[in-house]
Amino acid sequence: MKNRSTSESAFLAWTIGFIFCLGLSNIYAQNDEKYRVRLRADYVKIMEGDAYLNIKATAKIGDETLPVPNIEIAVYNEVEGEEIILGNTKTNIKGESRFVLNKSMDLKSDSTNTYNLGISFDGNDSFRKASKSTSFKNAHMVAKLITKDSINYLTATLRETATDSLLAGESLIIQVQRLFKPLKIGEEFNFTDENGSIHIPVEEGIPGIDGNLVIEVVLDDSDNYGTVKTIVNAPVGIPIVEETTFDQRKMWSARNKTPLFLLVFINLIIALIYGLFIFLISNLFRISKS
Repeated sequence: MKNRSTSESAFLAWTIGFIFCLGLSNIYAQNDEKYRVRLRADYVKIMEGDAYLNIKATAKIGDETLPVPNIEIAVYNEVEGEEIILGNTKTNIKGESRFVLNKSMDLKSDSTNTYNLGISFDGNDSFRKASKSTSFKNAHMVAKLITKDSINYLTATLRETATDSLLAGESLIIQVQRLFKPLKIGEEFNFTDENGSIHIPVEEGIPGIDGNLVIEVVLDDSDNYGTVKTIVNAPVGIPIVEETTFDQRKMWSARNKTPLFLLVFINLIIALIYGLFIFLISNLFRISKS
């Protein structure tokens, strides 16, 4: 019986020790766990301007999805299974970065005229490595302002560059640049016709600096072509009249532009108060001498 009791005690002690060690290993594994980084890359092309990738890095930490700042991301061109490095970029405090695709990079497309780009993060002490691919075809957009029957129209034509084919059925956004949020004009969805074109009337009465409107035509986040944008300067707005009172004497003007009536009124009150003090003090002297 004694030997049996000793064996059972040893087995129980071994089991408890095993469970304790297993718990410690789980704790250390949790402490050493690295967070998963989620990468996103959106292709944007500005006609007569830059083409670039808008890159964003986020990670789910606890119940929140937070930006991942200050990590280095490599950008490469995928060609027939080969990765041609284009350069590196680093995310800002918002976990975002813009990688400009210079013409000198000479991007290569595949047999379907599709460009395949990839971004990758090698990982660090806090985050696991991650990668993401994006594909797009090259598109070209031309827009101009025309006047017909005293009505101003914005016309735009969209075509695929490699095949020089017109793109029908693509939804374009027409908007006027503003300081905080663009002002959309036209219909909610402006689809290109069989000629790859749209014709949108420009509303009258839109204010602009010196009567000039900066109108954007945008193919937004297309599955095949990414985001393509062109800009038209249209002198068809209403000139903004600058109503300033900077050099006038107003209540809200600078100190040296205080209204005259206010200066006179305040100085009169101050003079009356000082006069009252002088009157009272002179009376006190007379009382003390009497």
